[in-house]
Amino acid sequence: MPFVTHLECANCQSEYPAGEVHGLCTKCSRPLWVRYDLGLIKKEFPKKALFGRPPTLWRYLELLPLENPANIVSLTETITPILPVTRLGAEFGLDNLLIKDESRLPTGSFKARGMAMAVTMAKELGLKRLAAPTAGNAGGALAAYAARAGMESWVFMPEDTPIINQKECLLHGANVYAVNGLIDDCGKLVREGMSEMGWFDVSTLKEPYRIEGKKTMGLELAEQFEWELPDWILYPTGGGTGLIGMWKAFDELEALGWLKNSKRPKMVSCQSDGCAPIVKAFESGARHAKRVDNATTIASGLRVPQAVGDFMILEAVRESGGVAMSSPERDISRWMGLANSKEGLAVCPETAVCLGVLDQLMGQGKVKPKDRVLIFNTGAAQKYPESVKADLPRIDLSQPVDWHALLSA
Repeated sequence: MPFVTHLECANCQSEYPAGEVHGLCTKCSRPLWVRYDLGLIKKEFPKKALFGRPPTLWRYLELLPLENPANIVSLTETITPILPVTRLGAEFGLDNLLIKDESRLPTGSFKARGMAMAVTMAKELGLKRLAAPTAGNAGGALAAYAARAGMESWVFMPEDTPIINQKECLLHGANVYAVNGLIDDCGKLVREGMSEMGWFDVSTLKEPYRIEGKKTMGLELAEQFEWELPDWILYPTGGGTGLIGMWKAFDELEALGWLKNSKRPKMVSCQSDGCAPIVKAFESGARHAKRVDNATTIASGLRVPQAVGDFMILEAVRESGGVAMSSPERDISRWMGLANSKEGLAVCPETAVCLGVLDQLMGQGKVKPKDRVLIFNTGAAQKYPESVKADLPRIDLSQPVDWHALLSA
């Protein structure tokens, strides 16, 4: 690992050697950061070195943890587009609303970034059997990348996980189990089975490398914005790895001197009011979030009752001058329909929650009409058929069609 110096606990700052298998900090059971020699990278990796590199997340190799590029496990994780959404923006009175569309990635969601890196590092470290709990998309991504690497995958999901995610995992050859509980209950099963089953736990933030894959969202958008960051980033938050990863990316880019100015985006952690532990902790000023009992939301990726990296999410939000805010669960379908119909983008329910939060921020005068606001579409709407009601009007071919009735319907 030419530029990785060590791993460091995000909570107690204990250090761990690079090049070895690690999970959570053995002293306080909190997540680990990968640390780099940014001074050396600054000398040996000029910004111009990016020119001509393939348009995938692997273009940032010097800022990623693997030592041998031959170990890369990839399904071609392309740079995802940032699209101006002027008609949707007009609904909020915004001149500069943009959506970064992560649904273009392999497996149809941003989870491909984290699992591509986690499985790559598992391969480099000699692991053969991987396991994770999932609310949906992470399980599909693990199954796909494990299959690509020739590894064994075990996936545990709440029994009401969207059916497409269940079938996706099965199709990729994973060992898939439905659990009559929530994602943290599934996580307990993964932990309990580690010694007996001999698998490695690649749960969100319980290994150090998914965050490095998600970090590429921040590296990528900075490059797409020509190294000048937007005013606001609204991010749908379950486990929060993407938000944390982007904040880490901005730290590293600033240390490299690549950003045009030191102005950071205000980071907004968006949750449904059916499961909003981060919001409640933010509002109370707490460092850690309390578990939400009976968490319920159709935005399955946000149904995380308690995140192991809660304090990391809250630190990033607070340091940025941002906010954690929830949107009413009842409004998700309306916002999802508005975005899809106005712009033709397959916006998922998690992203619809961000629109509900944006509406509140605009109403409170916190976001100004000229602000540049970026929202992440973390998955394809097609993966959430349960969130869309489709009671179609029927045409009876045995009767003449009343076209005027169709026009007035």
